[in-house]
Amino acid sequence: MAALMTRLMLRPMTNLLPTSRSGIEFSRRLVATSMNLFGPVPKGTRVDIVGDGPVRGEWVRAPGLTPGPRVILYIHGSAYVICSARTHRGLTARLSSATGLPVFTVDYRLAPEHPFPAAADDLESAYRWLLGQGYDAANIVIAGDSAGGHLAADLLIENDRTGTPQPGAMVLFSPLVDLDFELSARMERTRKDPMISAKAARGLVALYTEGHDADLPRLRLDLALARDLPPTLIQVGGVEMLRGDARHLHSMIDAAGGRSELEIWPDQMHVFQALPRLIPEAAHALERAAEFITHALDNSVVQQDSKEQVSR
Repeated sequence: MAALMTRLMLRPMTNLLPTSRSGIEFSRRLVATSMNLFGPVPKGTRVDIVGDGPVRGEWVRAPGLTPGPRVILYIHGSAYVICSARTHRGLTARLSSATGLPVFTVDYRLAPEHPFPAAADDLESAYRWLLGQGYDAANIVIAGDSAGGHLAADLLIENDRTGTPQPGAMVLFSPLVDLDFELSARMERTRKDPMISAKAARGLVALYTEGHDADLPRLRLDLALARDLPPTLIQVGGVEMLRGDARHLHSMIDAAGGRSELEIWPDQMHVFQALPRLIPEAAHALERAAEFITHALDNSVVQQDSKEQVSR
């Protein structure tokens, strides 16, 4: 039913989203309205804006949340162009409620005003900012959706390159990996994505990558070469074109010796977790993500304690 409604309502709309610079503001307002309609912010959610220092974003906390040593760093998606911390506030609020953890959503700079590598640089700054705030890397969860998945994978590669400690866990919803959308085009040959076409999505992402070689290491990612990757949960809809990207990311993590769990949710669309009013399974998916996060972080603490005992 959700896929049918999306095919009838959202795909015609998203395929007509203007990709010109002059039309981007309209696209942003349209998507923000849809996100608020189908995934509103729960009552009592506490939101604190961060914008005065080197990092922009917002803290989102579920009602009655008690501060602790663990935190989620969330990276919103939508092709590096359209969404923001504000549009994803409903999703991050429900993620905070499900996990009992505060969520910091980085409000990275958007294209076309700020092309590559602005978004990636802003995420890297946000991660290091959290470390500077006193959070141990093992207690940080990286989470994100769509283009946020590409940014998250890039962060892990950069952490490995610079010797920065990796986070304790990663959870990705419908991650984008292949910015050429070749994997998505293959998926479309067997089943059309109910939300958007590979061609339309490629046009939006091009506003971020335009003028850069597609084979740059920070655009065509190779996680198989990275070390010490965190345990990862990947959730993807069974009818969306990015299920090929999800499988590819899962395989790269496995090739690097990491642990990845891939969940393909039957009949679900792109980032269905953000649309609880439209898709009842959204709540169950977030519960699964919360269980994974708790288990991964608890195991991380045990492993860290074991390493400290061995080194004594």
